[in-house]
Amino acid sequence: MKNPPAKPSQLITKEFAKQLNANYNNKRASLRAGQEEKEDANAIWYSLEELENYIHYIKTNGAKDGYNVDGIRFYFGVYPEDEKHGEKAGMTTLFLVPTGKKAENNTQVQSLALMREASSDLQDIEPMNYGNIGRPPSLIY
Repeated sequence: MKNPPAKPSQLITKEFAKQLNANYNNKRASLRAGQEEKEDANAIWYSLEELENYIHYIKTNGAKDGYNVDGIRFYFGVYPEDEKHGEKAGMTTLFLVPTGKKAENNTQVQSLALMREASSDLQDIEPMNYGNIGRPPSLIY
């Protein structure tokens, strides 16, 4: 490789990832105690192609709508207890929401102000959901 990518600063150890996953599994199990026991998802998978396509989609549509898209926020959710959601009813999901700021004229003062301003969820662009939870849905990291 000519130009290897920089090592991300947000990397964690495998041991810490296992601890986080175990904590989630234990917490979610205690919340569901006494309810009908369907195995809940504790991991969601998206293909690189799906993620790359979504990134392209949000950058393109964000720019078209006058936003500088700068990230993606991941939200946990639970599907409604509704038969239209089938086996996913009452189960955990993860959905992605683009974040960014309204694009402004690039004067130096405005650029500094924009850098300090926190990124907000962009409500004009659709979130992404429906990753693959796999079979069985619960995985151990």
